[in-house]
Amino acid sequence: MATELTGGCGCGALRYRLKSKPMIVHCCHCKDCQRQTGSAFVVNAVIERDNIEIDQGKTVVFTMPTDSGNPHDLYRCEACGTTVWSDYGRRKTMVFLRVGTLDDPINLPPDVHIFTRSKLPWVSLPADIPAFDIFYSSVEAFWPREALMRRKALGY
Repeated sequence: MATELTGGCGCGALRYRLKSKPMIVHCCHCKDCQRQTGSAFVVNAVIERDNIEIDQGKTVVFTMPTDSGNPHDLYRCEACGTTVWSDYGRRKTMVFLRVGTLDDPINLPPDVHIFTRSKLPWVSLPADIPAFDIFYSSVEAFWPREALMRRKALGY
């Protein structure tokens, strides 16, 4: 990576750094993300759990209900409760880092907008970023080759 990606929680007790760039960055407009973040969408960077190194602090896990019924574990700062990453479906090896917790979130713009069927009407999507009503139909057809290789190494 040209730029070191570091981040943390709202209170500063939890600090982390990424050991590699993410595989892909999603901007998700689903109702679950809207409810869980209290916002119109969330920007998640998909990355291997082993590529996040905690420099200080600890996380605690909270399991949230989802419309799909699959478990959604949120990893939050033990001290202040800021969600720093999550695990959809308990994959354990691949997590969704909340880009907003990075010190410089400008370095990870979305590669794709997903679940735009529930996008709030006052949110405008950029014309040059792919967008899907639900989820893209095929990870293999959409993800970059290097990201697919990393995903395959995780057993997916």
